[in-house]
Amino acid sequence: MNVLKRWQRPELTTTPTFGRLFNLRDELDRLFNAPFGDSLPASQLLSVWKPALDLFEDKESLTVKAELPGMKKEDLQISLHDGTLSISGERKSETKFAEAQTYRTERFVGRFQRSVVLPAPVKVDGVKAQYTDGVLTVTLPKTEEAKPKQIQVNVE
Repeated sequence: MNVLKRWQRPELTTTPTFGRLFNLRDELDRLFNAPFGDSLPASQLLSVWKPALDLFEDKESLTVKAELPGMKKEDLQISLHDGTLSISGERKSETKFAEAQTYRTERFVGRFQRSVVLPAPVKVDGVKAQYTDGVLTVTLPKTEEAKPKQIQVNVE
């Protein structure tokens, strides 16, 4: 015996065991609205800025790139201590719109600090930093001990 069952859109059905797990639309709304919702005060939301950071290694050096759009190089501090590179600074809020009514605020302002443990020892006196188009690039040359060495094998 064949039974016909009326088709229902998946978003309208519920599974008691998994609840909202299957409701993709609700989960995406929650994901995109959570950082800017009413659950945290605005001052606390804007203080959690962590700029994106990449670390690359080649034979000669380590390279760290950090995205810091809208920053001035005078507002950045870079330090190296015990094999840890630290980048910190402060993005200041725009006073241009201080008296305007705000409808949406998504750009982070305030202090930040990023630290990364370097995977190899570096020459402190050879470190170079360059800030171009909102991207900070720090080049850290490796010490001679940290560079890979080619060992020749003699056949007898």
